[in-house]
Amino acid sequence: MEPLTIVDPDLPIIDAHHHLWLEGGHGGQRAYTVEELHRDLATGHDIRATVFVECHSCYRSDGPAEFRPVGEIEFVAAQAAEARRRGGPPIAAIVGHADLSLGNAVERVLEAHEAAGGGLFRGVRHTTAHDPSPMNNSAGRAGLMAEPSFRDGVRTLGRRGHSYDAFFFHPQLPEAVALARACPEVTIVANHFGTPIAGGPYRGRATETRAFWREQIAELARCSNVVMKLGAITRPLSGDRWDRNPTTATAADIDRAWRDEIRWCIDHFGPDRCLFESNFPVDKPCVSYAELWNGFKLATADYGPDERRALFHDTAARVYRIALD
Repeated sequence: MEPLTIVDPDLPIIDAHHHLWLEGGHGGQRAYTVEELHRDLATGHDIRATVFVECHSCYRSDGPAEFRPVGEIEFVAAQAAEARRRGGPPIAAIVGHADLSLGNAVERVLEAHEAAGGGLFRGVRHTTAHDPSPMNNSAGRAGLMAEPSFRDGVRTLGRRGHSYDAFFFHPQLPEAVALARACPEVTIVANHFGTPIAGGPYRGRATETRAFWREQIAELARCSNVVMKLGAITRPLSGDRWDRNPTTATAADIDRAWRDEIRWCIDHFGPDRCLFESNFPVDKPCVSYAELWNGFKLATADYGPDERRALFHDTAARVYRIALD
């Protein structure tokens, strides 16, 4: 097999969303630590830094429940130190989990995260993804983003200078718009294109889903405190499960399946409010790291050099407060 040609190999990249866990973590999967991460990062693209996003990894096994996620921050801070020792791209920011429904009381947890993070803690992801169907009710209950205590928790994040990574499903986009308007002082990072769902009860409804998603993405983009994270491409709106295909996706597959959604987001939010993510290793079963970034580069090939630098590097550096040499 011929080596893969890297598209625009000199374009600097900050991978704005990846995970780490030990053996058996994240539903029993094999370990993905800094060693495996650096192996992926070294496949040809100019990766300057990465951002870890919470995945319920290495929580403390005892103590008050609200402080158990601090264990994940401790684990990733140690992984970041190992990345520096190895000399590869740094893990330059950590997004952890905290129960934002604690309201103002979440401040004590944030203080513990800051102390554990070694200067790398940047924000929280408290998943609110919920759907009436039983396929993936990650949040446990509907309407979480509208609860006063949850919004107080988001505002507490903002007061401490941190951002909120928001993971919700596309039918919840109006709730996300309402949250952004209620917390205008907080930077909100919408994850995974706003997660348009193609499976379950939405299978075969791509046209309907796309129309609703486009309308609501345009509305969310009117909230100047929201930025959009572009990635998590395992299931295009066609409903295909790429992780179940006999071969992994190519850059051309990504461009063909996701170009319209990528460009809709960029054209509404602007390049300075969009950032790309690998979502590795979650997306690894369906695409190699090198092909993934090639696909994103193909989909944005006709944007200008300053716009592309913003999309692939500068927006992530600003949002996650990453200072690089």
